[in-house]
Amino acid sequence: MKFKTYAMLALLSMTLLFTGCSKEIEEYNKPAMYWYSKITQSVSNGDLERADSYYSSLQGEHIGSPLLPEATMILALAHMQHEEYLLSEYFLDEYIKRYATPNEKEEAEFLKIKAKYKALPHPRRDQALIDDAIVEGERFKLNYPGSMYAEVVNTMLVRLYLAQYVLNEEITDLYERLDKPKSAEYYRSINPQPWIASSEVDRAVAPWYRAWFEGDGTSSWYDFMIPDTKSVVSRNSISEEDVQGESNETK
Repeated sequence: MKFKTYAMLALLSMTLLFTGCSKEIEEYNKPAMYWYSKITQSVSNGDLERADSYYSSLQGEHIGSPLLPEATMILALAHMQHEEYLLSEYFLDEYIKRYATPNEKEEAEFLKIKAKYKALPHPRRDQALIDDAIVEGERFKLNYPGSMYAEVVNTMLVRLYLAQYVLNEEITDLYERLDKPKSAEYYRSINPQPWIASSEVDRAVAPWYRAWFEGDGTSSWYDFMIPDTKSVVSRNSISEEDVQGESNETK
């Protein structure tokens, strides 16, 4: 009898142990308000991954719920607050496409531009994102010429154009150091906005721990390590040799 009692106690202890270590029981088939409250609770706790999971449940089980638009915007703003700008842009896209009224669309599109702009702490690292943000900003100005956000968008666009200008100048300098004058001339020619005076533009100063690797845009400490070969430049770059070769072929 004692052995049977000890065996039952041991089995109960093991059951409690494994139950305690197991993950939460999967939840489903809940009211829309239940999922909405879970989303807001998770956001307030800073657990955005769990909030996104609850959002998927709300959207999957209650596709027509009037709580979805507000939940979508809550998550868009929460991800922006946590500097997760790509996720913020995703939820803003969802809000614009599915739920926004004409009046709400303007604010959502402004927030989307803001997310793109804030996703660029180091403009040298993402040329495409700069271009996309500029396109979005110019489109916003065309669609909402009298918007209350117009001046903020203009400020962001000026800074984006300056970042694009400096980046193209740095690429130009790189090709000149690699003795690629045609490629350097191409990047110099595509620099936008004639109102930008190069002599009046102060380039961003990188912190010392980044400057070691990125340089100041005109040179780097590792210049001496770069071989003078085509393998270190873009395959789309243009060299004097390429131009001469094409001329000989056409003769």
